[in-house]
Amino acid sequence: MELEINGILINFSGIIVGLATFLIIGCFHPIVIKAEYHFGRKCWWVFLFAGILFTAASFFIGSLVGSTITGVVAFSCFWSILELYEQEKRVEKGWFPANPKKTSRKS
Repeated sequence: MELEINGILINFSGIIVGLATFLIIGCFHPIVIKAEYHFGRKCWWVFLFAGILFTAASFFIGSLVGSTITGVVAFSCFWSILELYEQEKRVEKGWFPANPKKTSRKS
């Protein structure tokens, strides 16, 4: 992902990975909020499983940029496990709405 302009080599890989990371983190934020609202922290294993799958996939992707972005998704999944527990605390503090259909906050 390079471009040569007037003898200057421009590499877009860093910008692409940076933008993808920004968008991935931005997508995971509402996913964690919705997951905690609907399922509580008991859905943590879904993020673990997805993280393991994306980690494994990153080993087999031939493109450095593709492999890197897949790795970012993997570790965003792992980080989301922690964020599920933190989101539960934010709900208990009243910073986010609790799901009225859930009888108990403990999962």
